[in-house]
Amino acid sequence: QIDLMESGGDLAQPGGSLRLSCVGDGIAWPYYAVSWYRQVPGKEDERVSCISPTDERKYYIDSVKGRFTISRDNAKNTVYLQMDNLNPDDTANYYCAAEQRCGAGRDYWGQGTQVTVSS
Repeated sequence: QIDLMESGGDLAQPGGSLRLSCVGDGIAWPYYAVSWYRQVPGKEDERVSCISPTDERKYYIDSVKGRFTISRDNAKNTVYLQMDNLNPDDTANYYCAAEQRCGAGRDYWGQGTQVTVSS
């Protein structure tokens, strides 16, 4: 059984920071790109960031460039999303997904972790 488990979501104030973690179990982690998506009720899921299997390529949507940083530790089967200078528009359920390559589509994904940015 393949599981992706996210953690780190919380309530944060505008300008604050959070670090999300995504741990993969039962999956050949080093061979997959991993994306972070966010979902808001009534909107399409949005791919926020992606990291290639060996960490040489990273992708960010424009609205998070300079604020979010994606990284991975393949020895721990973990991908992180460091989120700084948060604003209310970042409020969403964030989930990670394993992909053959960034943008290829989600092969496996988790349930997500809720991030709420509010004063």
